[in-house]
Amino acid sequence: MVNQTHTVMIVDDHPLMRRGIKQLLELDPAFSVVAEASSGSEALALAARTAPDVILLDLNMRGLSGLDTLKALRSDGVTARIVVLTVSDARSDVYALIDAGADGYLLKDSEPEALLSAIHEAAGGSAVFSEGVAEYLASRGEQADPFAALTERERDVLQEVARGMSNKQVAAQLAISEETVKVHIRNLLRKLDVRSRVAATVLYLEHKKQ
Repeated sequence: MVNQTHTVMIVDDHPLMRRGIKQLLELDPAFSVVAEASSGSEALALAARTAPDVILLDLNMRGLSGLDTLKALRSDGVTARIVVLTVSDARSDVYALIDAGADGYLLKDSEPEALLSAIHEAAGGSAVFSEGVAEYLASRGEQADPFAALTERERDVLQEVARGMSNKQVAAQLAISEETVKVHIRNLLRKLDVRSRVAATVLYLEHKKQ
C-alpha cells in the first residue's frame, strides 16, 4: 500500500525561512513542496494554480498580511489545510487567525520534530496548535459553560465536526439535510462565541478533557 503524499505550499517573505521549512519537509516522504510564495498576492495565484493540500502561512509579511491572505484564500474557496507558522504568540493574533479560518497556529520556535509532527496531524485533518496557543484558545471560553446552552442535536453535530467530518458527511451520519447541518453549526458557533469550526473543535476537545 502506497502512503499518501501531501502537497504543500510555503508562504513566507523570508527566503531563508522558506528554505529551512522546505528542507525540513523534504526529510519526510509524506510531503511534497509544490509551491513557494514570498507574498500574499503570490500565494493567492499559486494556490489557484497548484491546489496544495496544506498551506503553511506566515503572519507578518510585507504587503498583504497573513490574516488578509488567509481571508482571501478562504474567500476564493481554497479548501487546503491552512496552518499559520509565525513568531507571534499574541492572543489577538491567535484569535483573529483562528476566527478567519486557520486550521492551526504554530510558532516558529517549535522544535523541528514537533513542527513536522504537527504538520502531519494538520494534513490528516486535525487542528494543531503550539502549547501556549492551545491554552489561549481554551481559556477563551472559560467565562461560563457555553456547552450547557447547546441542544442535543447541536452537540451531535459538533461531535461529528470535531471528528473532521464535512457538512455533507455530518448530514449523512445524522440522517439530516446538509442545510440543517449548516443551521446547527451557525447556531452552535454563536452560542460558543467562536467564529470558526476549528475554534469550536478546540473548545469541544478541551471541554471533554475536563
